[in-house]
Amino acid sequence: MNARLKMQPIAMAMLLALGLAACSKTETAGPAESAGQKIDATAEKAGDTLGAAADRIGEQSDKTGVAIADTEITAKVKAAIFAEHGLKTLQISVDTVQGVVTLTGSVDYQQNSDRAGGLAAAVAGVKAVDNRLVLK
Repeated sequence: MNARLKMQPIAMAMLLALGLAACSKTETAGPAESAGQKIDATAEKAGDTLGAAADRIGEQSDKTGVAIADTEITAKVKAAIFAEHGLKTLQISVDTVQGVVTLTGSVDYQQNSDRAGGLAAAVAGVKAVDNRLVLK
């Protein structure tokens, strides 16, 4: 075997030992090490700040996602009621907050109120229906 190849593992071990010994020194840090430590501390603070900002953005996007979902649910409920023959859609208002649909307005018959409530409940994403429709 080549003598050079035999020496490589020994040289690697010596370099590793020297590196570890240099890391374990407890002497006062020099200017370069001090600057490096300051950079590390600043980078850590910046990372923490960015992490907190990302959390706030995540919370806001969750709220935005809920608002978009509520708007979509409202549109689907209105479409379902509008498509139902016999319901006067101009007299029924639909509002959705966090998946809870509130129906307000007036209808001619109790069965129309029940039908509107059933249509709203059948829409995907609806958690509950608050049927406040009144008979006129």
